[in-house]
Amino acid sequence: MKEKLATRVKQLKPSATLAVNAKAKALKAKGIDIINLSAGEPDFDTPEHIKKAAIKAIEEGFTRYTPVAGIPELREAIVNQIAKDYGLTYVPDEVVVTCGAKQALFNLAQALFEPGDEVLILAPYWVSYPPIVELAGATPVIVSSSKENNFEPQTEDIAKAITEKTKGIILNSPSNPTGQIYSRGFLEELAQICQEKGLVIISDDIYDKLRFDGQGPENILTVAPDLREQTVMVNGVSKTYAMTGWRIGWAVGPQDIIKAVSKIQGQSTSNATSVAQKAALEALTGPQDCVSEMCNSFKRRAKLLYDEINKIPGLSLPEPKGTFYAFVDFSNYYGKKAPSGLEIKDSLSICEYLLEEAKVATVPGVAFGDDRFLRISFASADEDIKQGISRIADALGKLA
Repeated sequence: MKEKLATRVKQLKPSATLAVNAKAKALKAKGIDIINLSAGEPDFDTPEHIKKAAIKAIEEGFTRYTPVAGIPELREAIVNQIAKDYGLTYVPDEVVVTCGAKQALFNLAQALFEPGDEVLILAPYWVSYPPIVELAGATPVIVSSSKENNFEPQTEDIAKAITEKTKGIILNSPSNPTGQIYSRGFLEELAQICQEKGLVIISDDIYDKLRFDGQGPENILTVAPDLREQTVMVNGVSKTYAMTGWRIGWAVGPQDIIKAVSKIQGQSTSNATSVAQKAALEALTGPQDCVSEMCNSFKRRAKLLYDEINKIPGLSLPEPKGTFYAFVDFSNYYGKKAPSGLEIKDSLSICEYLLEEAKVATVPGVAFGDDRFLRISFASADEDIKQGISRIADALGKLA
């Protein structure tokens, strides 16, 4: 009998973030006192006015197919939002609404990349970027950075990584997993490289409203609007409006690319959920107080987490500037042994140890391209953060 599964599936790694979160929830369901600091979603409920818009859509029978690229009023709201936030002008035909920002990224990779292409990914990176590129048949090329430079790669390293096969680059700022924001100087230098080399830029802006410096959203087009014809912006309502389960994202860019993405979507999922599109429309056009309230909470929690972690000998991190993540260097504890005999040798083993010993769920940094670190989410109540970090400190103290 011939092999059942395609090679691409056998080589595909499961999402580490989803796997850890699922394990933490399963343990909690068994009655184990787990503090989950692995979550990749806000702990807030979707705001009431957004939920009511979805209920109204259901009651009015808005439950049928919509255009593949999304309802016209939502696409209009998206271009209006981009004009307000970024000062950039688009038209609805340059927008495709997708089943979450992840689908936008996947469809873009399918539309843009193919075998023989290389795509630059800046580490630390969101776990799904490399697999998304690989599923398109292309090769991810990782460019590393350091915490001493706030995880901002050296632009000369990026330039050196470019070959005749390099077709694109994926950017994410504010960053999952680091919580850092690329500086204007870095973006300006990078824009020059991308322009000279003709690289397609995918700008993942999903955390653009969750920044703690009081500044508005910013990406590579903010500093180099002349890159418009080679840049696609990806965003959605998941993080900004606590709507992760509603699965609404979008891609905005040159019409030929957006048309290709819509064609792929038309042969896969078709339109995003009709009711969720109406909810997303309300999110973008309704009251925005909920966004600033959530962002202020994350800012306070970021400071709390940063202060608590800095009390633990051997741990270090740059203070988060956005999102709801911190990327913490645990490598000073590698080489030690747990009371059970488990050897702490990498991010996977220390993540396992903290879950078993401290009953705290984190995510191993190897999944994000740097094995020295763990990603710790502060999308949790203040008391959970304090208690979680206290448990981590106690567990680390037991290592020999």
